[in-house]
Amino acid sequence: MAERWVSSLSFFLVMVVLHSADALVPAMFILGDSTVDVGTNSLLPFTIIRADFPFNGIDFPSSEPTGRFSNGFNSADFLANLIGFQISPPPFLSLVNSQSSMNKQFLKGVSFASGGSGLLDTTGQFLVTLLPSEQLISLAFQTLMISSDVCFIWNNQRKGVITLGKQIQQFATVQSNLTAAIGSEETEKLLSKSLFFISTGSNDILGHVLSIGSLNKEEFIKSLSDAYDNHLKNLFKLGARKFAIVGVPPIGCCPFSRLSDDNDSCHKEMNECARDFQATLSALLQKFSSEYEGMKYSLGNAHEMTMNIIDDPHKFNFKDVKSACCGRGRLNASLPCLHPIASVCSNRDDYLFWDLFHPTQHLSKLAAQTFYSGPPNLVSPINISQLLEVN
Repeated sequence: MAERWVSSLSFFLVMVVLHSADALVPAMFILGDSTVDVGTNSLLPFTIIRADFPFNGIDFPSSEPTGRFSNGFNSADFLANLIGFQISPPPFLSLVNSQSSMNKQFLKGVSFASGGSGLLDTTGQFLVTLLPSEQLISLAFQTLMISSDVCFIWNNQRKGVITLGKQIQQFATVQSNLTAAIGSEETEKLLSKSLFFISTGSNDILGHVLSIGSLNKEEFIKSLSDAYDNHLKNLFKLGARKFAIVGVPPIGCCPFSRLSDDNDSCHKEMNECARDFQATLSALLQKFSSEYEGMKYSLGNAHEMTMNIIDDPHKFNFKDVKSACCGRGRLNASLPCLHPIASVCSNRDDYLFWDLFHPTQHLSKLAAQTFYSGPPNLVSPINISQLLEVN
């Protein structure tokens, strides 16, 4: 038994060394929402918050939907590539039924991100009420050739996103598996050098503003900060040390939000929440890093980066920063990006937004490049490339 354990341990350690030679970190773990979901929600049986249907993926190498809420790759994909990985880590749910390869992949990283999720456990449950009417949902299921029985079941179980808290529970499973495979000391070393990429908060703010919650803005932002603090503590306890965190973009400027204004202007309250949360998150991370030895972070200012583009689109090679490339109706955002009811633009790199909520591949690539090597006003206190060099 001892010889078998030594042999198994040696194999996994060799895998870590070989993989580290290709990338700047041994592993990359992704948590968050649809901006970094690489297919998690496609594996959830009863959720309408999914992207495994055309026209999503039209610019992916296979020109097929992959579960990404994009015409191609998202920011997690581009960041993984910049770090040195050939592809971004696969969804955790795609690995749980593959015991033979599960531990090997855990050494390289896993994605837990789930579209529709947020910092608060209630966020995913509320967002489904913002989705189109039951008639349109039924049409969507018919288009996807899903039976009416399944449609009925889903209408009575309108949940199905994996909250950030549950994503961290999934990571705890990964940590436990790694410990069993390579031992606690090597697991601690692996995780301390790995990158934890988190992109979340947009859905919380979107839900709060549209639901006219009982909390005022200051109270609500504090609730998000408290939730983030708790999530970071749980990840730190499990061994995470290097955090690449993306703030909330100006979600008031996405096509869906602009529909609330007769002149298609940005939703002021949403953008104020996003901007104020950026400042609160910055203060939280400064405090957290001073209290928890070994914690290092990079915080991307998605709000300022995106507003720079909206204010001067031609400077960044964009032509349309208001409309969705894929959808239908006013701003191409009255209906979702769903074949065959939607129309899709041919010049996708000209657009900031892919659908009524999500960025195009063009914007996702620019965001990843900015957060990886951008200046202090857009990513602080250090950018991700600098973060990876910290021992």
